[in-house]
Amino acid sequence: MRLVILDDYDLASEWAAKYIRNRIIQFKPTADRFFTLGLPTGSTPLGCYRKLIEYHKNGDLSFKYVKTFNMDEYVGLPRDHPESYHSYMWNNFFKHTDIEPQNTHILDGNASNLQAECEAFEQKITAAGGIELFVGGIGPDGHIAFNEPGSSLVSRTRVKTLAKDTIVANARFFGNNLSKVPTMTLTVGVGTVMDAREVMILITGAHKAFALYKAIEEGVNHMWTVSAFQQHPRTIFVCDEDATLELRVKTVKYFKGLMHVHNQLVDPMLTVKDYMD
Repeated sequence: MRLVILDDYDLASEWAAKYIRNRIIQFKPTADRFFTLGLPTGSTPLGCYRKLIEYHKNGDLSFKYVKTFNMDEYVGLPRDHPESYHSYMWNNFFKHTDIEPQNTHILDGNASNLQAECEAFEQKITAAGGIELFVGGIGPDGHIAFNEPGSSLVSRTRVKTLAKDTIVANARFFGNNLSKVPTMTLTVGVGTVMDAREVMILITGAHKAFALYKAIEEGVNHMWTVSAFQQHPRTIFVCDEDATLELRVKTVKYFKGLMHVHNQLVDPMLTVKDYMD
């Protein structure tokens, strides 16, 4: 497990984007061999998405041979609703890149059979060869995707009822009106994310500090589902200074002492221009 600590949100976002960029380029995706990328929504990944868009517009990164699978979607929210995760992904990322619409996969929260939709999503991941890199964020209560406290750590994609804390946290996207926040979602399971060959979790802000502490310094616990990734062979937690406030000083010093190793993963930054005929 790696814990990468940057000074602030912008630097953490940039490090994560550089890492994604290098992983895609090193993979050398083609029409016969797509890079599969799991993606989150919410406020935390926005900075990372902005940097990835910048890299693409500069001609250094292409998503032409990338397939994406999103973590979750609200149940019952119209697809074109401004707060649906379909809208979020297209407005904040997809439409600014060269990714093909048929290569983006987001759960349909309006499907007539939600269970069948979840099962089909798992089958699509398998058909794509599994997920190479799953990027995620967490809530203040340590949930990853919408795997709320108490979720099974071997869970698969399913229908999930949101915890009250999550509904309150998401109310800011719905005019702070709790009655407008959907109470159910479709979400990948902890086991679904654990199956990815690599997982990168973005954690920023003081309000996520206790969750990071639970993820790093305490044991695996289904009440803090992000802690499951202690047991993944290739997990990277990327955080800012504020998110480390609950960690022991010794823990922070240890991981900061490894930054020269971690930075070799993103420096030098690769470019698709080096691989063009």
